[in-house]
Amino acid sequence: MPQRRDLLKTVGIAATGLLAGCPSQGSSESNTAANTETTAQEATAGTDSSGESGVSVGPMTAVATEWNVYRARLYDAVALGRAGAPGAGATVAQNIFARFEGASGEYGAHEQLESTSKAAYEGFEEALGAVQSSLSEGDVSGAASAANEASGHLQTAQQAAAGQRATRVLDLLLLGSRASNAAMAGTLGAFEGAATIAEETMTAFEDALVYSQIEEADAESYEAFESALAGISSAAGSEDASGVTEQARAALDATVSGAYALVQEESVAGAGHLATMQARGWDAAALAAGGGAGADYAHATTLNTYRARVHDAGWLARAGELDTAATMVEDVFAHFESAAAHDALEEADGEAYEAFESGLSDLSSAIENENTEGVASAVETVDTNLVAGIEALAGGNAPVLQSGFFRARFADARELYRQGKASRAATLVSDLFGRFEKNQLDFHETLEETSEDLYHRFEEEHLAGLQSAYENGEDDAVGTHHDGVLAALLEFESAHSAAVASGSGATYMAGLTFDAAATSTLGNADRAASTAQEALAFFESGAAGYHEALEDANEDLYHRFEDEALGGVISAANDGGDVYAAAKTFYGAAIESVTAVVGSSSGETGAAAASIVSDVFATFENAAVHDKLENADAAAYEGYEAALNDYVAGLESGSTDGATAFADAARTAAFAVVGAVDSAPSGSGGHSGESEETESSLSGGPNVVEGVPEDADHVVDMQAVAFNPEELTVSVGDKVAWKHAGGEAHNVVAYEEELPEDATYWASGGFESESAAREGWENGKGAVQSGQSYVHTFETAGEHGYFCVPHEAAGMVGTVVVEE
Repeated sequence: MPQRRDLLKTVGIAATGLLAGCPSQGSSESNTAANTETTAQEATAGTDSSGESGVSVGPMTAVATEWNVYRARLYDAVALGRAGAPGAGATVAQNIFARFEGASGEYGAHEQLESTSKAAYEGFEEALGAVQSSLSEGDVSGAASAANEASGHLQTAQQAAAGQRATRVLDLLLLGSRASNAAMAGTLGAFEGAATIAEETMTAFEDALVYSQIEEADAESYEAFESALAGISSAAGSEDASGVTEQARAALDATVSGAYALVQEESVAGAGHLATMQARGWDAAALAAGGGAGADYAHATTLNTYRARVHDAGWLARAGELDTAATMVEDVFAHFESAAAHDALEEADGEAYEAFESGLSDLSSAIENENTEGVASAVETVDTNLVAGIEALAGGNAPVLQSGFFRARFADARELYRQGKASRAATLVSDLFGRFEKNQLDFHETLEETSEDLYHRFEEEHLAGLQSAYENGEDDAVGTHHDGVLAALLEFESAHSAAVASGSGATYMAGLTFDAAATSTLGNADRAASTAQEALAFFESGAAGYHEALEDANEDLYHRFEDEALGGVISAANDGGDVYAAAKTFYGAAIESVTAVVGSSSGETGAAAASIVSDVFATFENAAVHDKLENADAAAYEGYEAALNDYVAGLESGSTDGATAFADAARTAAFAVVGAVDSAPSGSGGHSGESEETESSLSGGPNVVEGVPEDADHVVDMQAVAFNPEELTVSVGDKVAWKHAGGEAHNVVAYEEELPEDATYWASGGFESESAAREGWENGKGAVQSGQSYVHTFETAGEHGYFCVPHEAAGMVGTVVVEE
């Protein structure tokens, strides 16, 4: 290790291996970027005796500290993987990308990284995509390597933007953030993961140039940091969660003290400390996501119930009950407008939010116009965007909500069969089979990981058998396999906490009560009563812990939910009353019940998440940067404290909604401390004029049109960093429109090697090869911007793989399967 450090000292800024524990990735471009002209606000301090560049204090210093937050969050994602929650880690990586894409503006993290070093920008996005994909596949070691690489690219930019001495300060603070992740693992009971985090942080520390520098500048902080890392390992070995947390805090404190000793410009260390506190705020959100259900999960449950309700509306529309179908859609819209899930979805996935509302509007119009194809298309649009929202909000718990949705749809299939519509029932089950095979909401893989025997029983024995039974009209087999899939799903849900299972149970029961309303509308009162009784029987059986959890959480609500609301549906069905009105009443109680169960069961992780932010508040009150911020800008100071206070209150009630507002306030505070508050980006994005200017220099070319053509057979939404749907099945001769639905400008480019043998090459911009399309993008051609779409008609059967050039590294790829 000492030999490597000595070598790194001699190669200077060209080696991004200066990063703690990061592989070397030299770049001549980063050297050039180091000479970037500074603003009038920045004053360069020259070089120190070791030859390192001095510290530039100004807006770029604040940008460099913001990049440190991204570096810290990379290791948050890996830490969740180490703690046994790789799915939650993948969600964190996805959220990092979403925030980065929105960080535009003159001094936004995104724009400045691209302008400081294009190589670092591209390398960061590519490595971040690898972090997400690795964690999605459960490859934590691969994610750790990719995080090191991504962090290294950001460190290169920090050196160019703020100088090497400032970067050393940020390296040290990053090590403190990495050590603090051990507390997250310990809280989740992953003591082996906590020990691994401490060991990896120690290795990174010994590899870093700051290792010898902090030893010389502040021996006390150096020793305290090493001692705390050893303490984490010891406490983890004893499975002492509080000990791990205590030592992780000591490690972080040591790096903060050391940061002030490393640099004379206290504003640099202060801004770095604010970035570290912002990173801790994201730690709290990550811990809440990794520890189970929270307010976001309750919001995701609401979205899941909308899926079932909209499919019921489509069913009634096809049956000719247009008035009731239209009312159901209107009621979903009305409920969403006043629901807590409304703001949660808009913040988590703005594109999905807008497309969901648009899809509901289209569905209402299609029902009114008796447009059967339009109804089916709109239901698919609504469902697709609700799935995106559920994925963003529920994270690793999304598969359980998918189980509840499957339950509700299996019930629909059974009812269709009873009405003599065996073909429709078989088609519905076939759709569920397709969703399962595509691993929608990670249900397929999670079920298989939970129990291979359960997975085979569900898919091979009962799901396949149920489809065949419907197709062949075999009554006994239908009963056997219907009960079999429901039993398997219940077993899967029972493997999770009662709070998580409550979301699935509420979806299923709400689905059954609205089925009862639909059946009553179709004139079968007996079936309506029987369906409502099925909901009661499910709840009375325990419902994977949902029944007991609700009774424990709120006994008054429990009685209102079961006796009054659910009992009211049964009574209305038996007495010829308004079953739909009773179902709506029950639905309100069902949503309320999930919120109550989740809120009462936030448990250790919820309390620990709130404790993290409370600790940040206490740290800030006693920190050197407290007075610096107050003196620098009173508004930034007050905004920071207010955001902290709101975030703590939200976490205590089970919500992580305050994370973004706190992060924005912390970023503004960092700009204020370095004397550049007027340059701070506003909100989660940047200055609005920047993206407009950039887009004006882009052009589309052939087949890029305004809006979406009316004769398009299929529409793919191009969201911030994803195609939705990612895989689309069409017929030969079908026209597909790729609509810009969010984010920056996109393009659509076929992978040359992933086209059928006789297919003509296709790409937005009308290019004739993949290389030409890639080069065209570099020249601003082939872009699909807001309000536009790219249109292509498929004439050759087979699989067509494609991607978006600027967001390929983030995993923005797709497939069109063309059938004869």
